Amino acid sequence: MAYLNDLASLTDELISAIASSQNIHKGPGQRFLEAHRESTFRTLRYHNFIRTNQFEVEDHLNGHEERFRVTGRDVLADEFRKRLDALAPLRNKWSPDVLHFILELADQPAQKSDVADLYRLTQPEEETQPKLRWEDIAREDGWQEERALWRNIDYRPDSDDEDDDLVEDLLRSRTSLDSLSTTTSTEDHHESAVQGLAAKTPEGDNLLDQVKESQAWRQVDHAVDGEGRSKKVPISTLQLLRESLFMLGGLETSFYGSNCEPVSTHQLIGVSWQTHKALISSFAECGRKILPLRQFVSKPQQVPLLQVFQDSLQKALHLLDRKLAEIQSRYASIKSDTVVSLLSILSELGPFLSPLYVLSSIVRQLQEERNAHAFRYLELLYDAVGIAQIEGSQATYELLGDIFFDCFQVYLKPIRLWMEEGKLLPGDRTFFVSESSTRQPLHLIWENQFNLLKTPDGSLHAPRFLQPAITRIFTTGKSIVILKHLKRSDLLSKTRIINEPPMDFTSVCQFPGYDDFAPFSELFNAAFSAWIQSKHHSASATLRKLLFDSYGLSQGLDALQCIYLNSDSSLSDTFHTAIFRHLDTLSQSWKDRFTLTEIAQEAFSGRVDAYRLSAKLNPRHVAANPSEARASVRTSLPAISLVYQLPWPVRIIVPDSAIDQYRVLSTFLLQLKRAIYVLTHPILNLNLNTPKDSDFSLSQKYPRYYLLKTKILWFCNILLTYLTTLVFIPATDKLTADLRNATDVDEMVTAHRGFLSRLMKESFQGTKLEPIREAILDVLDLAIKMEHSHQAELVCWEDEDMETSRLSAVASPYSSPVKKGVGKTGGGSTEKGRRRVEDEEEEKELEVQVEAALRRSVSGVAGAGGGYVPYPVAMRNCQVEFERHLRFVAGGLRGVARASREEAAAKWDLLAEMLEVGIKD
Repeated sequence: MAYLNDLASLTDELISAIASSQNIHKGPGQRFLEAHRESTFRTLRYHNFIRTNQFEVEDHLNGHEERFRVTGRDVLADEFRKRLDALAPLRNKWSPDVLHFILELADQPAQKSDVADLYRLTQPEEETQPKLRWEDIAREDGWQEERALWRNIDYRPDSDDEDDDLVEDLLRSRTSLDSLSTTTSTEDHHESAVQGLAAKTPEGDNLLDQVKESQAWRQVDHAVDGEGRSKKVPISTLQLLRESLFMLGGLETSFYGSNCEPVSTHQLIGVSWQTHKALISSFAECGRKILPLRQFVSKPQQVPLLQVFQDSLQKALHLLDRKLAEIQSRYASIKSDTVVSLLSILSELGPFLSPLYVLSSIVRQLQEERNAHAFRYLELLYDAVGIAQIEGSQATYELLGDIFFDCFQVYLKPIRLWMEEGKLLPGDRTFFVSESSTRQPLHLIWENQFNLLKTPDGSLHAPRFLQPAITRIFTTGKSIVILKHLKRSDLLSKTRIINEPPMDFTSVCQFPGYDDFAPFSELFNAAFSAWIQSKHHSASATLRKLLFDSYGLSQGLDALQCIYLNSDSSLSDTFHTAIFRHLDTLSQSWKDRFTLTEIAQEAFSGRVDAYRLSAKLNPRHVAANPSEARASVRTSLPAISLVYQLPWPVRIIVPDSAIDQYRVLSTFLLQLKRAIYVLTHPILNLNLNTPKDSDFSLSQKYPRYYLLKTKILWFCNILLTYLTTLVFIPATDKLTADLRNATDVDEMVTAHRGFLSRLMKESFQGTKLEPIREAILDVLDLAIKMEHSHQAELVCWEDEDMETSRLSAVASPYSSPVKKGVGKTGGGSTEKGRRRVEDEEEEKELEVQVEAALRRSVSGVAGAGGGYVPYPVAMRNCQVEFERHLRFVAGGLRGVARASREEAAAKWDLLAEMLEVGIKD
């Protein structure tokens, strides 16, 4: 009940206040007030409206701020937030209602708001002069002495003339008082209001007639002449100008259709139809050109990059609308004689329409292209700015430049996020970097986790003018990601440049001292390169320093060169000799990867971390028979490979594919060392003694063998010298210098990849030199076959010599039978002698197996018929094959060197010249 009483009393006060202002307390008005009082009370009592939701209002305000930032109006968003923060301590219970009312009045604030308007709101200045009061006026005019002013006047008809004179004087003075007064009594205000309503402007009818006359052409019926054609409605130049300006402003007009085509039912007074048609067609052409712009800005866009372009187009159209309004204001109220010239208006609008024509062509091209990317208009704008600069149209150049950089700022946001934090915006289809959906190992993050997007035709999914800098942008973001995985991203805060170079039209193209003749493309590339460098250098330099100082990149490369490239021959020879010894003794232990790992760790422990080194075998290349394993460099040796585990950051520079190339080079060196080892380390130390009374010697008996052995050994040493001094050492020195001079990880990866590519080409491992490599391997196999044949021949010779000696001893009368029990020297040494005999028997058994394998190797140099080839014939065949392979290798290298323009051509030519020394004419 208390609520209803309060509501009733407030309603009475409201109705009384309204009635007092209208002076309707008495008479019929009283009943009218009572009816309205009941109706108002009933409406207020049973209303169904609740209070304004303050949380919804807050969400709307935050949404406006976010929209300002999305559309690139960060300054407006900051000012909006500043005023919301200032309003917070001043809020009361009516604040949500007021703010809701303001939100309801808002009309596209992101497009129509101007920050400059905020600075026009100033506090009113306080009046320093004293206020004017009625007491002061009465004192100055002497009203206080005129007592007749305040006398009650009798308005009855029977009053005397004196009273009438007094009334006239009083009314005259009251009229003068009303003209000065701003606050009068209720009766005086009512009388003046009635007089004001009764007054009429003498020129009102004339103005109305003028308006009707100016619009009379709209109501004219189209008459038909004698030929049945409709007559043209005559119009004035001012009417055509007004309608044309409305059409250019995007409004509906009577002289132009919806697509800005001219209507042929009107004609200018005193002008031929051809002239009228030419004039109106000129305006229509202007309207048709800018019509796509107005249609584009009227459609909502969802992509932020297109939203900012739409906002820029609205600003450009607003400049035209302001110019149209200025022209309209000149002809709206003409005070003096004015010449209305349509041609002059067209030429006056020309500088404002020219940039819009270019923008309209860009919009039209976007609409015509199928599946155009969101950043496509940036490429078109970029080209348009350059063309405007070349044509010398300064106004168009500046307007298009401002629009381009305003839109480019939105495209820079994902680039800045990627280069500063290594993050990608989810669902962003305009950026050119994508992330793999699968989680990659740490050492593969650089290579496989992130990729550059490409279009179906193979080009980068990025604006054309940014493609030269795409690699640096991509590298910087990946560097940030790697630093985060290393937990060292805090180092960037010490080296990052706080103030990045500005990217706006004034800073890029109109900086102090700029060259007017510098092309826009060069100005943009220079500015954007400086912007990229401000973020690229710090991340790349930090990661590069960590790789060298904290993760031992140099030490890792030295270890790889020692293990795979034999940079330390003493260590590599130790490892190789152990393997060759196992092969020659037909031992099976070399096939055990644990044994190989132990041998490798013992050999290289002085230069590398032994715990990182291991060995493995490829079963596909392992020969089943021990004799076959040592019969050729193509079997078993390629199965051996060493594995050196590098820290995962170093594996970014040296990926697994690079390790495979190192292994190929290591296998080639191992094969070369095998041939040299076979030629310099005979398998059997045979006891070959000639009769004392004979001048016979091995060099005299086998001159062809020793000549061929010397040549093959010379060939192997030439190759080893070439690889060591002309290939590995220069390439290693160049790699060290390139890594030190690299600015980022990508350049380091490229330098190491180029290093290995150079080694593979110069070491005959490429597909182009595959025949030459096969010929070299044939020579290495030839060395093994020759040595095995010679050893077999020596075994046969030794057997014959031993048989001859045995027969001579048997036939000699001085021979005596061998006594049994020679080894028995005493009871205590019986067991020791027995063991010695068993060891000797095992050694003899092993020698027998080796000799049998050597005899079987003679079949390797058999003739085409498959029969046995005598030793001299076999040596001669080996010599012929060597000469043929040598000529092929030398000639092939010479031909490839002459046909190629690569850096390795000079080295191939030098090696060919070295090998030609051993070729007989």
